[in-house]
Amino acid sequence: MATPKIGFIGLGRMGGPMSLRLISAGFDLVVFDTNPDAQAPQKNAGAAVGSSPKDVFDSVDLAFVSLPTPDIVEKVVLGNIAQGSRVKTVVDLSTSGPGMATRVSRGLEPYGVGWIDAPVSGGIAGAKNGTLAVMASGPRASFEIAEPLLKNFGKVFFVGEKAGLAQVAKLGNNLLAAAAMVISSEALVMGVKAGIDPKVMLDIINAGSGRNSATQDKFPRSILPGTFDFGFATGLSYKDVRLCVDEAENMGVPMVVGAAVRQMLAVTNAKFGPTSDFTSITRVVEEWAGVEVRG
Repeated sequence: MATPKIGFIGLGRMGGPMSLRLISAGFDLVVFDTNPDAQAPQKNAGAAVGSSPKDVFDSVDLAFVSLPTPDIVEKVVLGNIAQGSRVKTVVDLSTSGPGMATRVSRGLEPYGVGWIDAPVSGGIAGAKNGTLAVMASGPRASFEIAEPLLKNFGKVFFVGEKAGLAQVAKLGNNLLAAAAMVISSEALVMGVKAGIDPKVMLDIINAGSGRNSATQDKFPRSILPGTFDFGFATGLSYKDVRLCVDEAENMGVPMVVGAAVRQMLAVTNAKFGPTSDFTSITRVVEEWAGVEVRG
């Protein structure tokens, strides 16, 4: 079987390094981004640059999309694939929710195009190093075509054949990551307010039962130094948690704590803006308490 020609639409913080990994692995890519500057590294590495999403879908066998919001994913995919398009498999690397995944999957069926949800977790460093967790769901035949490519990004977990299942897994993961940031911020700020050195407080937590992704990674790297530059935007975290809570409520699953996490992200988003780093959650609690958690 011939190696499929690959498309990649969306070359941002995650899509950029993931597409470069495919080029480095020897795959023939056609790329597109609305920002011409974002396409330069891929072009310099040997990729062809498409003139539009439609041009990409008409030029490749399999296309990845890595886009910021569900409505953009839906518009780009359903607005540019029609009868006669060359593409036969579309893989969504975005965090776009099960509702959107279901709609797009159904919308592509008349054209014989397979849809795979493949949201990823592990941040920019994971995208660069190929150490992401890749959650995938969709028709088994389409997944088997996409799997060798997905392995270039990290460890692949097949969740099931129903559209949107991988999105559910990703939303749950991102809710937990945001919740860890919120509750760890409250605990650390309380410790500092009482007079405990934040580094000592972190060491205690990380040696005990309270350790989590925020205390082990985000606080030492981005909060104690005061850089707030972990690499995940507040606006994106807020979007993901909103999606998670909304989807859970649609399923009849209560999200009492999830709703509180959503509210904290709403405050952070309003105060520091959607382009701020989501570790800025700590800054909100610091301001309310009148102390700073710094090393």
